[in-house]
Amino acid sequence: MHTKRFLLKVLLGCAVLTMLSSMAEAGTQSPEGAAINSQQAALLANVGWTQNLKDKVPLNLTFVDSHGKTVKLGNYFGSKPVILTLMYFECPMLCGEVINGTFQGMKGLKFKAGRDFEYVAVSINPQEGPKLAAQQKAEYLKRYNMTAQADGFHFLTGGQQNIQALAKAVGFRYSYDPTTKTYAHPAGIILVNADGRISHYLGGVIFHTQDLRLGLVDASQGKVGSLTDIILLKCCTFDPDTGKYNFAVHKLLSLGGVLIILCLGSLIFALTRNKENATSRDDS
Repeated sequence: MHTKRFLLKVLLGCAVLTMLSSMAEAGTQSPEGAAINSQQAALLANVGWTQNLKDKVPLNLTFVDSHGKTVKLGNYFGSKPVILTLMYFECPMLCGEVINGTFQGMKGLKFKAGRDFEYVAVSINPQEGPKLAAQQKAEYLKRYNMTAQADGFHFLTGGQQNIQALAKAVGFRYSYDPTTKTYAHPAGIILVNADGRISHYLGGVIFHTQDLRLGLVDASQGKVGSLTDIILLKCCTFDPDTGKYNFAVHKLLSLGGVLIILCLGSLIFALTRNKENATSRDDS
């Protein structure tokens, strides 16, 4: 169902691009068309990610949660890693796919929101309020059968100044189009350490469970996840361009070498102990 809806939106996006292309061609023939084309280019020129890795999210910024309560961003940090996304609830296309992709990836996690990590979504539209945030939160939790984890999901709205301060800090570059009353923005989520430092960026609208799992283990500095997760993370490298974890042969070989040395050491120790015990018995 989600795949069909995504494909429909992709087709819609292609239609919009085709329309924009036609407008661009018309712009070469009339001053008015050239002005429209120039305006669109200016709006899109600033859109994208600046990966401010290891920078700290401004935890003192205040927003309004889905209950209408003023909260500090820092309320959701301190002991667990955070999945942070900037979007807006009435986005006609991209934001819904980012949230759906995130929830789909989280659905397969053995980690639980509120227990092992926090999920924080912040609207970039200052006109949106807590009522809309509450509706969106309830809809997604119900759709993905995560109502039992409701306390770990936070949908926030806020004022323009704090929104812009957060967006600048995490490198989320976006533009507002007053003609269509929509925002042009990048797609993706941000994994943040418990102390507020940016750990990883995962771009796109599809987030595989394994990438989310390893990302949370990494962001938690090993406090979340099993020994198997930690070993798997040691064998992988993160590609910031693709937002995915890949097996690294050299890491795997290094880890294998360490394990071989440990095994040999244990074997030598066991043989030495056995020999000492045998000598002691002979002497007695």
